[in-house]
Amino acid sequence: MIVLHFLTSGDRYGFELTQLIEKHSGGVLKLTLGSLYPLLYRLEEKGFVSEEERLIKSRLKRIYYHLEEKGAQRLKELVKEYEETHKGIRRILSTDLSLNRD
Repeated sequence: MIVLHFLTSGDRYGFELTQLIEKHSGGVLKLTLGSLYPLLYRLEEKGFVSEEERLIKSRLKRIYYHLEEKGAQRLKELVKEYEETHKGIRRILSTDLSLNRD
């Protein structure tokens, strides 16, 4: 969900995604490249993202990932699922358990 979210603002390369996730989570979430790339490959296999190799300097190439329409739709579904789960957890945590001894 988070990777798809960051791709909504434009194409990104792997290391850039790891840095954005760490920065915008206040350092709470840290995703290693070893975890990120298998995830990106699965997203690509499912048609949620595509990749494009770009020449950065005369010999330096980077793979940029692009959010496809199918991925944007999946992101909407994931956000909805997350919000529903979050509401359920909030309800549970706000329950006064001293009154419910079932």
